[in-house]
Amino acid sequence: MDEQGNTMLESCTGKEQTLTSLIGYQQDSIVSKAVIDKKAGTITLFAFDKGQALSKHQAPYDATVFVFEGQAIITVGDKKHIVSAGQIIIMPANIPHSVKADERFKMLLVMIRS
Repeated sequence: MDEQGNTMLESCTGKEQTLTSLIGYQQDSIVSKAVIDKKAGTITLFAFDKGQALSKHQAPYDATVFVFEGQAIITVGDKKHIVSAGQIIIMPANIPHSVKADERFKMLLVMIRS
């Protein structure tokens, strides 16, 4: 829910939005907002402050990351990838991965369940 009590899905349905305006940074934190959370999959926005990280974990489904602001290091298996605004990376199902913000960055995470 946003400050007006609307869900993210309601604020985007049938209305154009810019991704950067839908989520803001918070000092020393990771902010996340679900756009869609359904049985078939999820779409979630994230804003990482510099230095913030998601530790190594894995998911049972492919996870697609669209970076739309800033830069991060995404590790998939044992390989580190530097990703920046305008880039996409797929983290395959059941492969450990982690995310670290080497500067403030925002991403859209899409997971489709199979």
